[in-house]
This record gives sequence, structure tokens and C-alpha cells, in this order.
Amino acid sequence: MSKALSDASDLASILSRGIVSVCSAHSWVIEAAMRAEITSSQHVLIEATSNQVNQDGGYTGKTPARFRAEVESIAAKIEFPLTRLILGGDHLGPNPWTALPAEEAMLKAEEMVRQFVAAGFRKIHLDASMACAGESSPLPDDVIAKRAARLCKAAESAAGVEKPVYVVGTEVPAPGGAHEELDSVAVTTTVSASAALESHRRAFAAHGLSDVWPRVIALVVQPGVEFGNDSVVVYEPGKAKHLQQVLQENPGMVFEAHSTDYQPARVYPELLRDGFRILKVGPALTFAMREALFALDRIEAELPGSRPRASLRAVLDEEMQRQPKDWKNHYRGSPEELRLMRLFSLSDRARYYWHTPAVAHAVKSLLSNLENAPIPLSLLAEFFPIKFRDIEPNQLARMKPTELVMWAIGHALRPYGHAVRSHS
Repeated sequence: MSKALSDASDLASILSRGIVSVCSAHSWVIEAAMRAEITSSQHVLIEATSNQVNQDGGYTGKTPARFRAEVESIAAKIEFPLTRLILGGDHLGPNPWTALPAEEAMLKAEEMVRQFVAAGFRKIHLDASMACAGESSPLPDDVIAKRAARLCKAAESAAGVEKPVYVVGTEVPAPGGAHEELDSVAVTTTVSASAALESHRRAFAAHGLSDVWPRVIALVVQPGVEFGNDSVVVYEPGKAKHLQQVLQENPGMVFEAHSTDYQPARVYPELLRDGFRILKVGPALTFAMREALFALDRIEAELPGSRPRASLRAVLDEEMQRQPKDWKNHYRGSPEELRLMRLFSLSDRARYYWHTPAVAHAVKSLLSNLENAPIPLSLLAEFFPIKFRDIEPNQLARMKPTELVMWAIGHALRPYGHAVRSHS
């Protein structure tokens, strides 16, 4: 993707030192991630999931090539150097097509991986852990590993001079958070982690990929972090201490931690220290964006004037009820409980709806209304209290609505960036 990262070993070194993996397809989140590091020397890793982006468009309507073009366009707009931008593919496997028989789903997954790599995505998470039509879950380790090797072979067929690096692993938290509320979550055992690596190593060899195995740089394990609709399981280093043995037995390997959203700031240095060098975050960032937009929606309701209100919050909920497929299997409860989850769940299924025409129009109208009606400082203090304490009042009063949203996303990213910069 850039001259500085033409060697896969250079890329592996950058990732293994510690990096924040921003898993979001929303342009504001991507821009905020770049802005957070624009004055540092850190690389920025932007990852698209197989549900967000694939050859069929995913729920964003974007192919891998289009996603890359849009990310690079954002970088150009804010003058973020492409030499510090890394693109990754997350959960690349049959996940979007599990309603199909396994062979059909795998053929589509292979094509997806080829397109990701051909488009210049350099960090590839091979995830074939999900059962397809007619299969029982969980799948055996050897089946998962064989499918991952098939995906790797497809990826390699599309690779040019700039080779990708790979992440494997079977103990992957549910994309986007757990479906139920949790008090704790089981940490991956040493036996399970070692077995996952060994089964993948054997499968790669069986598929003629032994020379590729050194580019498998990370294993996904469960460190004991997770979040649900209204709960967060916080990392306890002692419970994951045994996993250090796996890294000692596999020099050059690091762990990738999923679902690190909403952890206390103190946790991120602990995870990095314990070998979890790739820290994934996604829903927490669109949650922060949604939180800021709802604050602006409340401000709009308080301002005098006869102009039509954007009514963003109401429009979003109406759209989610009109098209429930992206939340109905994740939220359960009474009508009132469902309403609260649609709008405020930590799992943030609302992130699937920002691209819909009705919601996008409401966001545009809200921002336009507020740009044309200066917001009193007192309202900013009421609805952005953390920002009011962090920034000089006169500076806050001059900020545009979009800048307030960008700040909120950046605030959610801040503990990640501080931990990675301090660790590096």
C-alpha cells in the first residue's frame, strides 16, 4: 500500500509493537481516527468487516476497492500521510453467507478475500469459525483451520509484491458484542490456544502454504473482555496470565483482542503488556458519535425558531422499526425495553442505519439547522459537559456541530492512543 510498508516484516513489526484497530466503515469515525494521530508518528489501522464491506457491497454498499478509495480520500482531505495508513479485513470468511451450504458460502468467502487483498488490504483476519446451513456449532478445530487455509490460498492468489499478513483464531467474540448480558466470560485456555495454532499450521502445510505461515502474526483469543447491550466485562490480567506461555512457545506471535470497547482506560496498557498488541474497537466509536448527535438533537429542540426540526432521534428509531433485520436477533424484551436498546444499547446496532437515506437526511438537516443558528454556550455546557470541562469556553462556542461530533469520537479513542504511544 505504501513504500514504507512494502515488506511484510515491516508491517508485522508495526502491528506487533501495539496498534489500535478501528473497525468501522463510517467516514466520521475513520476521519477521527486519522486526526487522533495526525501529529504523531503512529500508524493508523482501519479495518472493514465482512458484513460491512464485501463483493456484494455489505450493509454499507461498498466493495473493498471502493472502501479503500473512500478511506484514502478522507486521508487526502485532512493531509494524513498514506505511508502511515494500514487497511485490514476483519472476520473475513463465510459469515455474511451462513444461510448457504458450506461450499457455496466458502466460494463466496474466497472471492471476498481475493478482492480485499487485490484492493490493497494488508492485514487479513481469516475467520472460518461460523457454521453454515445444516452444520452444527461450534465447528471442529480442524474444519475451521482447513477453511482458513483455503481462504489464505485465495488471498495469496491475489497478492502482488506487497504481501499481506494474517491473523487466525477460533475463539472470536461475537462481532459487535454479546447478545446477552454477561457478568464474566471464560478466558481462552492454554491448551485451546496452542491447539488452534497447531491445527492452522498443519492445515497451511497441507494446502502448500508453509512458506506463508511466517506471515501469520497473531492469534485471536478471548482475554476475558466483552460487552453486551447493557454490560461490560472488564479485563482482569491475572485470569489471562497463563496465555503468556503460548507466546513464549511461538516467538514472533502476538494476540489480537476483540471487543475491547468500553474498557476502563487503565486496561489498555495492561492488555498491551500481556501480549494483546492489536486492540480492536468499533461499536464504542459509533456509540460516541450517536451520543453526540443525540445531544445536538436535544439542543435543536431547545432552540427558539419556527424552522422544521430534523428530529433525528425519532427518525432513527422509526427507520430501525421499519427495517428491523439488523437488530431483531440481538435485542429482546418488552416494547419499552426494545426502544431503549434500539437507541442506547452498548452493542450499538444503530450503526447499521446511518447510511440509510432517511437517517442520512435527518443528520444533514440537523447539522444544517444548527450551523445556521449559533448554539448558546449554556446549552453546550448542558449537553456536552465533558467537553465543557476540557476546552476553553470561547473555543467551544466557536466549534461547528460536525467538530463536536468528531471530538466525541476522538474522546472515545483517546485512551487507546495514549496506551499505544506509551507502550511503543
